[in-house]
Amino acid sequence: MKFSAFFLSIVLLFGTTAQAEGNARILAIGDSLMAWHGISARSIAHNVARELEEPVLNNSVSGARIVYKLPLTGAFGMRIGNQLTRGDWDWVIMNGGGNDLWLGCGCVSCDKRMRKMISPDGRRGEIPRLVDTARKAGSKVVYIGYLRSPGVGSMIDACRDDGDALEARISKLAEILPDVYFVSLADLVPYGDRSFHGVDMIHPSLKASREIGKRVADVIRENDPTRN
Repeated sequence: MKFSAFFLSIVLLFGTTAQAEGNARILAIGDSLMAWHGISARSIAHNVARELEEPVLNNSVSGARIVYKLPLTGAFGMRIGNQLTRGDWDWVIMNGGGNDLWLGCGCVSCDKRMRKMISPDGRRGEIPRLVDTARKAGSKVVYIGYLRSPGVGSMIDACRDDGDALEARISKLAEILPDVYFVSLADLVPYGDRSFHGVDMIHPSLKASREIGKRVADVIRENDPTRN
């Protein structure tokens, strides 16, 4: 089996979302960081639900991007903005941008793609537009950053500098807009500790999804008195 086919099969197995039942007031959208372990009900969104003891609807899709113009992307949620479905959401938990850098421009000469996602001052682009759409619908927003490599081989190590630049811009956006919170994962993985990644050294392990879920839940509790 070719690597690409093998990788796709792994994505389909572990990157499947599972929508929570009940009257969810929290929505999760994004790419495989959010979707991973969804089939076993242990994704980041599922862990947020356990921490807060309330349902979370997870619309995330592995491979999804912020900027996506291929046909039929809306039907499959491959454009993260299309995952923001209508609803009375108190909170929208989101991530995204990594696939745009890795798959969209190969982490090489990504300045143009980065500007489409978010400008250096954090005020313009598809990410600010998506965040503001959620806010104007009455939701508070938590934007999650990406896992860092623990200092051992990963095929996305080349994206580190671009990823840091992207997150710096998103952090500026969170400082500008009220009710927007950026959760950095830059300090989550100790040097040399492989336990926060799956075997591909890209996606989160069960441990990582659990710890990220806790961080997100803490932000929601701290900024939503009804959930204390």
